[in-house]
Amino acid sequence: MRNILLITVSLPILAGLAWWYFHLRELSSLDPAYREYAYVTNGKSNTVSVIDLRTFELAKTIKVGSSPTGIAANQRKNEIYVVNNGSANVSVIDAEKNEVVATMGVHGAPYFIDVSTDGKRGYVANSGSANVSVLDLNQRKVIATLRVGSDPGLARVSTDGKTVVVSNRGSDSVSLIDTQTFSVRDTISVCHQPEDIAILPDSSKAFIACSGSAQVASLNLKNDKLLALLDVGKTPTNLALKPDGGELIVCNFDSDTISIIETATDEVSGSYLIGTHPSRGVVSNDNSRLYVSNFGSNTIAVYDIDIGKVVASLPVGAQPDGLALSPSQNYVLVLDSQSGDVTVIQKRKPRKLEPGEYGLLTMIPAGVQPNNIVVKSFFSTKTPR
Repeated sequence: MRNILLITVSLPILAGLAWWYFHLRELSSLDPAYREYAYVTNGKSNTVSVIDLRTFELAKTIKVGSSPTGIAANQRKNEIYVVNNGSANVSVIDAEKNEVVATMGVHGAPYFIDVSTDGKRGYVANSGSANVSVLDLNQRKVIATLRVGSDPGLARVSTDGKTVVVSNRGSDSVSLIDTQTFSVRDTISVCHQPEDIAILPDSSKAFIACSGSAQVASLNLKNDKLLALLDVGKTPTNLALKPDGGELIVCNFDSDTISIIETATDEVSGSYLIGTHPSRGVVSNDNSRLYVSNFGSNTIAVYDIDIGKVVASLPVGAQPDGLALSPSQNYVLVLDSQSGDVTVIQKRKPRKLEPGEYGLLTMIPAGVQPNNIVVKSFFSTKTPR
């Protein structure tokens, strides 16, 4: 009995000391005005969870529209945009206040939003109405609605802001929108059920994952030509582009593999076992590490791109899906879609008390069926610096 009591008393103390040792000691150097938040859409709760990444605590739960799915941050101002699939609208969150300050109606069954690098435009593919809504983010209103192919899943804007690439799942095609004229300049047949899109940093090429034909299409955005159809694994669901644009990693959900595409030559350099039902991936800013959520095995795989092998497999919550990295690149945020929480994995230098390079830091409750995440860091204008 005495031993049980000792353990009961000791555990919270040890947990507190570990928390201080591993994380809180880093906070003393932060500017009081600095903010670092992760925003998580909870598809079945009609909410967005706001996680404070300075303390790894749930800061707020924001009510949005029905069945929120896609989410994006504005790089030029402190706003977050949430696509509500069920209510066919976009909620605008003021990141300074963490409150919804506007709602923009779009069309049927939208899923995702992409924001131009200048922060002025948002693009939403409406899968239920075969069109794309163009949003003026300063005026907070729809300024154009453009007809595209059947069942468009995603509209992705190029870095130079000149082209929007739209994957039309129902018509096996890609629509290319000219952002200067607000018109569809071309429609190109690709492979079966095109979905995810990646565009090179120099805006020269786009790659489209086709889940129905186990292929990735390569498009030249300078002359709007199909360059290649590349064979990958079964059900490619997600494309993770290295920040330098040199390689593209494909998550093949039903092959339990990733495929690596050399973007300059349009060649598949290899495919590698990564885990059960890899869902999504994200690459570190230094181009060295790939993190993959294995939906079917409740793990995160860490793949060293330079040496070409998995260097860690870490247990997380049930059915991990969405992923993000903190601005410091020291924390991997994992959305556990079934268990309704966010697992935080810490990357650290191995030490005596923590010999591994990665370890579980904490798990943070979210809403029901968290599905997408975006991170926003900024200096608040509301707090004196």
